[in-house]
Amino acid sequence: MTITLDEAVYEGLYRTVGRRHMSQFIEDLLRPHVLGDSLDSGYQAMAADESREQEAQAWCNGLAGDLADDQPRPSETKAPHATR
Repeated sequence: MTITLDEAVYEGLYRTVGRRHMSQFIEDLLRPHVLGDSLDSGYQAMAADESREQEAQAWCNGLAGDLADDQPRPSETKAPHATR
């Protein structure tokens, strides 16, 4: 297969990913656009993995707890002093 690119695009691609990695880079970009539902089926497979879902839920709950710990409690906040 031959693909024609603008010279500036080719040079940017060359600088960004290098000559030996261009094909894989382009394939990775195009894959979700041309294979359609492959991403959907991957998400469905992950959701069907109950062990993975339990681990993900535990991680989310831990993260939510960490965020809650970072919030000041009402007793820890001080009202600004009024100036007269």
